[in-house]
Amino acid sequence: MEFPKFLLGDNTDYPDAIFIVHTDYPRFIINLENDEVEWLEEFSPEDEKELSSEMNTLIEEATRFYDREVSRYEKE
Repeated sequence: MEFPKFLLGDNTDYPDAIFIVHTDYPRFIINLENDEVEWLEEFSPEDEKELSSEMNTLIEEATRFYDREVSRYEKE
């Protein structure tokens, strides 16, 4: 099964949180309420160095995805 690169999620146990799930490597979940990121991968020290430079780009992409999705809901 193929998944989109990003998925939008919520949970009634966290009523103020908005979760974006990044399904490509490196997989992660970001909570847009507080920008907390949970990585779904384990990284070597070398990978962590490379990832730190890529992190800002991934978060910007996740935020753009969220903004696009919200704008589509507002049009309905």
